[in-house]
Amino acid sequence: MDEKMVMLDANATWELIDLPKDKKKIGCKWVYKVKHNANGSVSRYKARLVAKGYAQTYGIDYEETYSPVAKMTIVRVIIAMASVKGWYLHQMDVKNVFLHGDLQEVYMEQPPGYVDQTRPNLVWRLKKALYGLKQAPKALSTR
Repeated sequence: MDEKMVMLDANATWELIDLPKDKKKIGCKWVYKVKHNANGSVSRYKARLVAKGYAQTYGIDYEETYSPVAKMTIVRVIIAMASVKGWYLHQMDVKNVFLHGDLQEVYMEQPPGYVDQTRPNLVWRLKKALYGLKQAPKALSTR
């Protein structure tokens, strides 16, 4: 969790502010996963901070959603082209890709275990997307 918070802070994901009177905040929670090696031993523990996007209201908290998914026909065409032309294909994964999309007007409670004890009533104004937000994929695609 500490590692994730350092990464979020380095990415300038939020700023701590007073909640504007006409706005509502959404909640958040930590999601945990244990990664295992092929032999069954524990490789590492993962923590992800997710926003409770299910509490967002269309037209108030977000305008559009988006799902960045490739159609299988496109994937097949690319593989066929690579085969015919002798190209090499590589697969990649961009870590924390959703966390790079810029946001407008999203307010979230401070995460459990990381509430600023000198200012516990303040909220995060999210400047970057978090997993769980309805507009996170759209924020990434418009970047």
